[in-house]
Amino acid sequence: MVDTPYAPSRIRALPSWLLGRAAARGHRLVAEALAAEGMRMMHHAVLCAVAELGPVSQAELGRTVGIDPKDMVAIVNDLQKDGLVTRTPDARDRRKNAIEISAEGKRRLRRTERLGDAANAELTAALSDEERAQLVALLTRIVTPGE
Repeated sequence: MVDTPYAPSRIRALPSWLLGRAAARGHRLVAEALAAEGMRMMHHAVLCAVAELGPVSQAELGRTVGIDPKDMVAIVNDLQKDGLVTRTPDARDRRKNAIEISAEGKRRLRRTERLGDAANAELTAALSDEERAQLVALLTRIVTPGE
């Protein structure tokens, strides 16, 4: 277990500090879970996006997920090397590549989603189902105010 760094009691009571610590713990749990499948979090996020949006151009994928184009190239290269996505010329614009999830990518995604779900269950294990739903609703309001 990772020790929480010292913070004065005034700081420990701030929502921003608590959210940061919860996020750090959540990231650590999910990263460890995904590592069991040899997957990094950013690769998992891109694979999820390809599954949801695909076939999608590499440029659009980068814009949608918010990843720098150079980083996106490396991530897609890794996913393609592992047989998780395919990259083919886009039928609408041959200058672009269309990224699509492969059959192996779908299988791996199902496994990594289960691992991610288990990590999130561990993160929120101290909460009841009702509290977990309330937490998600409250965090959604914080992340997207006014929507």
